[in-house]
Amino acid sequence: MVAKFRAIQHKGRMSTNLLMLDLVKAIYWFDEALQQGLRARGWNDVTRAQSLVLANLANGESRSARIAENLGVSRQAMSQMLAEMVAKDLVCVADDPGDRRARIVTFSPSSGPLREDAGTILLALESRLERHIGKARMKAVRAAMGIDWRSV
Repeated sequence: MVAKFRAIQHKGRMSTNLLMLDLVKAIYWFDEALQQGLRARGWNDVTRAQSLVLANLANGESRSARIAENLGVSRQAMSQMLAEMVAKDLVCVADDPGDRRARIVTFSPSSGPLREDAGTILLALESRLERHIGKARMKAVRAAMGIDWRSV
């Protein structure tokens, strides 16, 4: 498959868009609109990587190793990013009482207003997308994207 892809790409005859690139564009659209909305509400910039960490927390993931895995970064890179986020008072990091090797990440107590604004903005963006593509397509997108990606 890779050899075939390279041959098609090499000959310049790419006939379809790669889904991966469309998904990246969608992530960028969401994140850039979120960043713009947060700035409009007076929040300092949160990097794209940091907003993805916050999205993981909002979605219920709390183990730093799992967040690193979800984002495709090393545990060391995640530790550095979390240290920056702790310094910005966005998150708190603590040892997992159930596993001494694991670290638990939570929103900092002072991040409540930021979380509320981000949630409002993201829900508005989802509504905007649904108006653009229609309810049926939005339902299909949610179903397709809601799979367990580790099982693929």
